[in-house]
Amino acid sequence: MDIAHILSLLGGLALFLYGMQMMSAGLEAAAGNRMKNILSKLTSNRFLGVTVGAGITALIQSSSATTVMTVGFVNSGMMTLQQAVWIIMGANIGTTVTGLLIALDVGLLAPLFAFLGVALVVFFKKPKFHNYGQIIAGLGILFIGMDMMSAAMNPLRESEMFINLMTTFSNPIVGILVGMIFTAIIQSSSASVGILQTLAMSGLIGLPSAVYVLFGQNIGTCITAVLASIGTSRSAKRTTIIHLMFNIIGTTIFTLLCLTTPFTTFVESLAPDNPSMQIASMHIIFNITTTVLLLPFGTHLARLATKILPELPTEDASVQKLSHIKSVDTIKEHGVGNIAVVCNDVKLELERMAEMVRSNVRQSFDAVLMGNSGNLKSVLEMEEYIDYLNKEISKYLSHYISYGAENSMRIASFFKITGNLERISDHAVNICEYTKLLETKKISFSDMAKQEIKEMQTISVSAMDSILKLDAASVELLTNIAALEQRMDDMTGQFRANQIERMQKGVCSGEACIIYSEMLTDFERIGDHILNIAEALAYMDEE
Repeated sequence: MDIAHILSLLGGLALFLYGMQMMSAGLEAAAGNRMKNILSKLTSNRFLGVTVGAGITALIQSSSATTVMTVGFVNSGMMTLQQAVWIIMGANIGTTVTGLLIALDVGLLAPLFAFLGVALVVFFKKPKFHNYGQIIAGLGILFIGMDMMSAAMNPLRESEMFINLMTTFSNPIVGILVGMIFTAIIQSSSASVGILQTLAMSGLIGLPSAVYVLFGQNIGTCITAVLASIGTSRSAKRTTIIHLMFNIIGTTIFTLLCLTTPFTTFVESLAPDNPSMQIASMHIIFNITTTVLLLPFGTHLARLATKILPELPTEDASVQKLSHIKSVDTIKEHGVGNIAVVCNDVKLELERMAEMVRSNVRQSFDAVLMGNSGNLKSVLEMEEYIDYLNKEISKYLSHYISYGAENSMRIASFFKITGNLERISDHAVNICEYTKLLETKKISFSDMAKQEIKEMQTISVSAMDSILKLDAASVELLTNIAALEQRMDDMTGQFRANQIERMQKGVCSGEACIIYSEMLTDFERIGDHILNIAEALAYMDEE
């Protein structure tokens, strides 16, 4: 094998991996948000979970990507560990699609796919067509890379050293380790299985040796999720443990099966003249069979992962959870007699939510004053938590609202409070997101504008402080908050007038004025929602 063949092999590998990445990026851009919505709204139904996991992975051609996304959802509290089990099982089935496409020799149409994809990118302006073009072109480039690798490896058929190396894979441990390490390096089981199929099509490795490499590749694909779990909650780390356990259990079962029975010969007989299809068939059988075998034990896998990585008293506070009320899905009994207790628990949960909203308001103004988006990540994460609490508290209140007239005003007030708290946080996020424009367009506010922003922050935080304890409002409290809200309205009017004066003097740029005007609107809305909360507290006192 000379230098030309080595360069051709490297070039083919580069095209293969780039095509895979291009196709994945196009699919995520075309359907990413819908994909996330499907995952985040997933119920605990195991069959639905497996189906969704398989479908999404078949689309993005990467079980690693699906698992990493699942780790993220578990980390944010949008998905439970048990729900994650089904997604992971489905992801292992969906990842077999690439191998099947390769085995069916779709590569014959590779140049056509590449041409059509590039044409969509070059000749159409809409982003939607660009995304579709990326998907189609990526598929074509992937198969062109496969053909290049296959041609480059043909001379290896005559290499005694390489043939000896390939035959050592009949040792299960060596084959599993090679497959595991190689897949961990390139971080894609779809890609490593495709390369294994290329070796098989070139006659360099037979199925009896390839099966162990294949099993190792299924373990190696877990490395991406392991890396993604670094710095996440313990619950998210347990998701990667489940992913590892699934593939290790499957590898153990199938290694013993291949060593003790003529199972490999049976799979060879399914496609006797197509080594690539033999590997694809084994890959499909491995993942579907392992899923079917472990599906009834999914909850046990979640429990085992929790035992391997037990909960600590200091469990990450960023995990979205309810502290004072229960999720409606877990409530089995409820009676009229405990409505007063329910209302007190909701009040405590709302006070916790109000503290988070206050933090977002303060951080957002800080970010604008600093002129950078350093706070944006934490503000957005807190906003997701607040949205979660708003949804769960509203569901909880809906569950109890039918229990007579007693405390009905209190429950109605709580509905109004949670909605307004969530809206205040939305406006805080709007303010914080303006920092992206400040950074990218190198916009800065004048000293006078910064002083006004500081005043906005002070009064907004002060108004939030007034309602942190969500007890029934006294007339004095309502009067004070109404006065604060009126002052915020007056400040908004005065600051707009000041802004116009600065524009006339040429002190304020046009882009800075637009951002500042939007910020004033958000500031005014924050005051409106705080007054709404105070009025809800006063209404609660009438009961």
